[in-house]
Amino acid sequence: MIKFLTAGVPISSKKSDTISGLNRILELNLDGMELEFVRGIRMTTNKAKEVKELSIKHNLFISVHAPYYINLASDDKAKLKNSINFIIQSCKIGYLANAKNVVFHAGYYQNENPKNVHKKIKLRIKEIVKILKNEGIEITLRPETMGKPSQYGNIDELLDLMEIENVKPCIDLAHLHARENGKYNNYEEIFQLFNKFPRELIKDIHIHYSGIVYDKKGEKKHVNLWDRESDMNYYEFIKVLIDLGVEGILVSESPYMEIDALLLKEIYNEITFKKFEEIFGFSDDNKIHKEKHKKIIRRIPRNGLNLFEKNLLCNECFSEKLINF
Repeated sequence: MIKFLTAGVPISSKKSDTISGLNRILELNLDGMELEFVRGIRMTTNKAKEVKELSIKHNLFISVHAPYYINLASDDKAKLKNSINFIIQSCKIGYLANAKNVVFHAGYYQNENPKNVHKKIKLRIKEIVKILKNEGIEITLRPETMGKPSQYGNIDELLDLMEIENVKPCIDLAHLHARENGKYNNYEEIFQLFNKFPRELIKDIHIHYSGIVYDKKGEKKHVNLWDRESDMNYYEFIKVLIDLGVEGILVSESPYMEIDALLLKEIYNEITFKKFEEIFGFSDDNKIHKEKHKKIIRRIPRNGLNLFEKNLLCNECFSEKLINF
């Protein structure tokens, strides 16, 4: 089965701290959270232990995204040392918080030969794995597929890193879609991509997913799946996951992350359990309708209806009292 997480504290959480975010995850019936250390590792060891206790009590899945300021391809000794430390510290705190995976952006080509960059990064990840093993930290490193051709992290590079113990890629499909200028967005292309993954990855996947805006240079920004700017074919993507028996974690990285996590989980459950209910979503008038009333062109989750402003709801479709989530 796939577990659906948010990238950080849900937007609809009353407070912005991690514990409040996890409690909101429970209210939304989602499966966990990726702790966002992207601007720095500020979580204390005591707070990490509190996160672990809550996650075990409620069977929540926890992962970590390490700081953005990482470049394992750097030849600058200070930058490289900081990069390695960011990953190790993310792993230490993540391990205390019951995280099983730590995601990071591995580096940049910087006009260097990509093969040489790959060799350097691979060597340095081996060093990090050795340090973690010596310190008894059992966690999987997840270098992420990246959204621009200038960034290290195409799918073949990251699959090769699986030769290293406790290293598996984080598959950011929106990034790959942008990096390849629109590829990996129909059933056949997505199936071919996932079908070449080794079984150990298929059965322990870690995916980032969102809408995305891109041009010939790759990723420009993340957007919601229901935004007009998004062209992500998420329905076919979910079908591939089910057809190939993919298991693991899917993290919603959309700006309004919990809405898209709910949407993806709703579709996944519909297809898996063959329980189809009426679809809600935006029509061409930019209002939210039920599909029996008007053609839906941008779907939203039924359980996320109250996360939208009420002036977006069709009065005729939703005149009844709404349930608060």
